[in-house]
Amino acid sequence: MKQELKKIVIPIVKWYQNQEKTLPWKQDKEPYHIWVSEIMLQQTRVEAVKKYYTRFMEELPTIQDLANVSEEKLLKLWEGLGYYTRAKNLKKAAIQIIEDYQGKMPTSYIELLKLAGIGEYTAGAIASISYKEKVPAVDGNVLRVISRVIASKEDVLLPETKRKIAKELLQIMPEEAGDFNEGLMELGEKICMPNTIPLCEKCPIQEFCIAKKENLTAELPVRIKKQKRKIEKKTVFILKYKEEIAIRKRGKTGILANLYEFPNVSR
Repeated sequence: MKQELKKIVIPIVKWYQNQEKTLPWKQDKEPYHIWVSEIMLQQTRVEAVKKYYTRFMEELPTIQDLANVSEEKLLKLWEGLGYYTRAKNLKKAAIQIIEDYQGKMPTSYIELLKLAGIGEYTAGAIASISYKEKVPAVDGNVLRVISRVIASKEDVLLPETKRKIAKELLQIMPEEAGDFNEGLMELGEKICMPNTIPLCEKCPIQEFCIAKKENLTAELPVRIKKQKRKIEKKTVFILKYKEEIAIRKRGKTGILANLYEFPNVSR
């Protein structure tokens, strides 16, 4: 598999380097910028992130600013992005950086993994893009691209599948590790897309893609559906007096901790 995957490296790097870099976090390779953008992009579409990223950086341009920001202001800046634990972990990690790394982002994959909220993917993205460390950054886009290239029938929702693909990519990492990782991500976002017909005719690695050759793109990647979400029914009260509306603060733990809501009771 290594030899087969190695064929995609140069075409992807060249393709990515020729792409127009219009997104605000792609204007430089500053690790703080890469870090914040990658956390925002988790579970959130690129177009939705743009305005939040710009506002966030205007208000908190440095790691020190992030470490010092009040939780109220931080959550307000994050309002609308959802998954608020991401924002809280950003602040926790910023404090770690101030206390343990003299205010500067760690410069290696291993050290980045020690920060709150930074997993293998985010650490790989920062380390490869900002520091040119030859490590993979495997997100959903990358899993989809590689699964189609090698026609893998393994469930991409399983952690072991992600680990296998990361291991294979580690063996073929070029000197331009950041460009290769970003190329794979962008390929998955713009061309090798989910839930629609991929734009194979525009793909720089179409000649190496088994899924294209065998007409399997609609079947891959394999994703075994999780159990349905639990639905909780609530009765919500809108209590208004003149121009004022009653709200309350949620508890310190659990879903949406410390955020505000209308008074409500379970049905």
